[in-house]
Amino acid sequence: MLNLVATADNPIPERAEVLGLRTRDGRLLRAAIFPCPTQPRGTIALFQGHNEFIEKYFETIEDLRKRGFDVVTMDWRGQAGSQRELDDPRKGHIDDFSQYQRDLEAFVTQVLSSRPQPWYALAHSMGGAILLDAAHSSRPPFQRLVTTAPMIDLANLRFPRGARWLADTLDMIGLGGMFIPGGTGRSFIEKPFDNNLLTTDPVRFARNAEILRKAPGLAIGDPTIGWVNAAFRLMKRFEAPEYARRIRTPILTVACGREDIVSNPAIERFVQNLNNGALVMVPGAKHEIMMERDELRDQFWRAFDAFIPGERAA
Repeated sequence: MLNLVATADNPIPERAEVLGLRTRDGRLLRAAIFPCPTQPRGTIALFQGHNEFIEKYFETIEDLRKRGFDVVTMDWRGQAGSQRELDDPRKGHIDDFSQYQRDLEAFVTQVLSSRPQPWYALAHSMGGAILLDAAHSSRPPFQRLVTTAPMIDLANLRFPRGARWLADTLDMIGLGGMFIPGGTGRSFIEKPFDNNLLTTDPVRFARNAEILRKAPGLAIGDPTIGWVNAAFRLMKRFEAPEYARRIRTPILTVACGREDIVSNPAIERFVQNLNNGALVMVPGAKHEIMMERDELRDQFWRAFDAFIPGERAA
């Protein structure tokens, strides 16, 4: 799907341009450009997490444009408006996180390369893990990187070794394309607000749910076994202190005090090992700080404005 979806409470930012990207392994990705209404001070590349979509970030995109930046973004393969790896459109499957690096490569060469410098990145959850992996492997094109609730490890795993063994075993015997045990094709956002793990803001939660009611094809369900196994392999590499030490890009990490999806202790250890990293904890916030209540979201923006050069919003 190479168009953007608007709702009454979530209009498409003005002058938006939608693009179709082709990766070197042939996948079609949906990307979008949102030019700053004034002379831009640079470009922010916005990278979403698992089971997210461009429309969810329209408010954040407007906030970034008000700060004087062009904004560019995309949907990762296997979700939202990008091509799926499996026939079931509700399965956001990949076999290895290196596939996401092909998405990033296509995005940089086909979208970011034409936008004004300096370039900065803002990446959430899975997107943060992908960008950290890119920063470790080679020097990325971004002068600075902001990650929110990066997926360094998962929270509340009672038997982490057993979970990894099970995912690997099921994947090896050919069940990688199945949902995780107990998983379904229903998105987090399609479930009731009560007891959700994403945000304490019922208004923004309802806004995002309305997007999926209008365009259910943007949604995917729970992870597949293969996706989880690939995520475990990447997160295992994050455990080594020298992994973070090899990263040279300045990084601001914003973590959420009421986090129940990714592991805050793992995030703290990772940031401590960075050569040029800082951590801001937002008490009271759940996993999606950019979808939180204003008083919590404002704390994120204060940290962002202190870290990313550019004009503050009025």
